[in-house]
Amino acid sequence: MDHKNEAPALWRQLQAAAQVLQAVRQGKSGAAAIDAVSAHLRPGVQALAFHSWRQLGRAEALRRQLARRAPPPAADALLCLALALAWQEEGAPYNAFTLVDQCVEAAKRQSETRAQASFINACLRRFLRERDSLVARTDTDPSAQWNHPAWWIKRLRHDHPAHWQALLHAANRQAPMALRVNVRQTTVQGYLRELADCGIVAQALGAHGMELAQAVPVGQLPGFASGRVSVQDGAAQLAAPLLLEGMGDPAALRVLDACAAPGGKTGHLLELGAGNVTALDVDATRCERIRQNLQRLGLQADVRCADAGQPALWWDGKPFDAVLLDAPCTASGIVRRHPDVRWLRRESDIAQLAAIQQQLLHALWPLVAPGGRLLYCTCSLFLAEGSEQVQTFLAHNTDAALLPSPGHLIPANAAKPGGLPDNRQGEHDGFFYALLRKRPA
Repeated sequence: MDHKNEAPALWRQLQAAAQVLQAVRQGKSGAAAIDAVSAHLRPGVQALAFHSWRQLGRAEALRRQLARRAPPPAADALLCLALALAWQEEGAPYNAFTLVDQCVEAAKRQSETRAQASFINACLRRFLRERDSLVARTDTDPSAQWNHPAWWIKRLRHDHPAHWQALLHAANRQAPMALRVNVRQTTVQGYLRELADCGIVAQALGAHGMELAQAVPVGQLPGFASGRVSVQDGAAQLAAPLLLEGMGDPAALRVLDACAAPGGKTGHLLELGAGNVTALDVDATRCERIRQNLQRLGLQADVRCADAGQPALWWDGKPFDAVLLDAPCTASGIVRRHPDVRWLRRESDIAQLAAIQQQLLHALWPLVAPGGRLLYCTCSLFLAEGSEQVQTFLAHNTDAALLPSPGHLIPANAAKPGGLPDNRQGEHDGFFYALLRKRPA
């Protein structure tokens, strides 16, 4: 009998998912940790990990009720994983008794957790017996209630007093799949018809995109391999049009995408006619991703592996008409797509990243030609990485003027219950945009 196509045992998936959870707790990104998992385990492990990250605040609070003293890291990760998956019957991926049985099996079959197998079993059996009372005891814990770190909740309450609860709710829901059409190859309406012919339901999104009713593998998207369409969130689709609009012939502009990987915005700039684009990234592997994405789109840019913050090492001295600075940030606006981020980040990261953003703005502003533009953006909800950053920049650069800009974009499904059917960018991520113009000399 051929067993090659059989799903791997649940205990194996739980082992690997717990290792992913532990890696994030130790400071490794969830994407990198999942990429390190064996290919045959990866789909199941990713689903388990994503579910657990969205429930981890509650799981950790429950573990503290079951055992005041944390067990060793590997055992704690496995126990918290099981609690995250089992605490809420509605939406649980597996029956609670099955999860407990397989979690204990996972503990027994791994050297790092074997000594704690009986402890894990006792905790989970008690949880099954006392589920309602244990959950009730954690209801007053903000991290359990919202499944975010306490500092993150406090920061959102301060920065967005009218929306902080809706933002936290939105962060725990799955994000829709949004696409951007390559206007050099097709139109929004034309591609919508192609999707309909394939049985894929979608609606128009902004000027160049669409939102799918249900996510599908990119291999099922007609023309994806030949560059007719790309996956890109609705908020991110605003960058290229914002930078280029009103600048005259895009083909005549000298454009810099300063932190370009993986190349989505670079591709959009080229699709809209920008003819002289330099794309930078400090990491050689990420630069290769830019090249691959542009090759799929059938487009070309001058891709360089360089630090945007050190122009002396790569700049030829010729000013740019337009600069896009999608700066490194906490990624607090995209946690529904990357739910590990809330557990990966530390409160101190905000100030550290804000300092990097400030340094990049300071380094790149002299490269902008008089009358030219710099579009500063981050995929963050925190004011320190958005409006406060720009206010500080304007106070220290009298030759800069703020043009009409979207500012802080909060996810549409956090702005009003049920989403915004009239929102032109769909159920977009959290983002910030500030369009700066250099005054003529």
